[in-house]
Amino acid sequence: MSCLEVLMEVRKFVSPVYLVGGSVRDTLLGEEAKDYDFATPLTPDEVESFVRRAGKRPNLIGKRFGTVAFKVNGVLVEVTTFRTEVYNGSRKPEVTFTKNLTSDLARRDFTVNAMAMALPSRIIDPFNGQKDLGVKLIKAVGNPTVRFREDPLRLLRACGFASQLGFTVESQTFSSMERNAHKVLEISRERWVLEMDKILLSNQATVGLECMADTGLLKYVLPELAVQVSYDQNSPYHCLTLWKHTVKAVNLAPPDLNLRWALLLHDVGKPVARKVNKRGYSNYVHHQKIGAELVDKIARYLRWPNERRENVVDLVKNHLEENSPLREYDSKARF
Repeated sequence: MSCLEVLMEVRKFVSPVYLVGGSVRDTLLGEEAKDYDFATPLTPDEVESFVRRAGKRPNLIGKRFGTVAFKVNGVLVEVTTFRTEVYNGSRKPEVTFTKNLTSDLARRDFTVNAMAMALPSRIIDPFNGQKDLGVKLIKAVGNPTVRFREDPLRLLRACGFASQLGFTVESQTFSSMERNAHKVLEISRERWVLEMDKILLSNQATVGLECMADTGLLKYVLPELAVQVSYDQNSPYHCLTLWKHTVKAVNLAPPDLNLRWALLLHDVGKPVARKVNKRGYSNYVHHQKIGAELVDKIARYLRWPNERRENVVDLVKNHLEENSPLREYDSKARF
């Protein structure tokens, strides 16, 4: 079902109601929505009552946060009461329900995610998200510093959306990311990994990884890789910096998560293993073994599941072998 069709179905049970967020963005980009989020001025109790009267079984897990979920033609939808959020030095905001759609949209992260759709195909766009879609910009809603300090995970999400959509981060938003990059340390490592997984699985992983490097996020999330950014390999077999080689190798590979993580980390041992030979070039003997040890430590720091840790460590340790699944992409990314 299209977003418009889903909206028409949901309105049979809850009204007034608006489609909001990423599904509106994806629809305007001509893409299939990955999930459906709806907003309404109705209270959670009113939404629940409407759903029950229609013979549906509501999922009330998120009700205390204003969200009631239910299925429409087999599709799970969430309807959330318009709300505002006030952060008082805490990651957990004070939530107040409101009747104003613009106030609800104002709390969202980026303009391309701060739009709503009403029937019949009417777009509510108080922050010019459609304009930013047209020029392919990721721009914070309102003051970017306020947005990032409310939830520093948005720093990584900006890189993620740039990567997934192939967009550029708007200049003021980018500058704020540079100033506030250190705040990513306030976020759990598990949340870092979820956002990095999205970057690595995107069609333009290079965009998100370069965003992390350019804003300084990389040195806080993966300092072992930040060393690579301006690292001259000083080798007749490589004309790229170590970082450029790494991100190119990642982007050449198919979107397999273990494979791409392994390529991202495959040369992490090079700066440690480096020796200069008699001709003045650098050699990196056993960098794959050193790298595997470092990857094991990184994986534990990032709290990866054991299976992922073991798979990626093994891929890095053996990436120079003839039968390594990394070898093809490593070789192609040398120049």
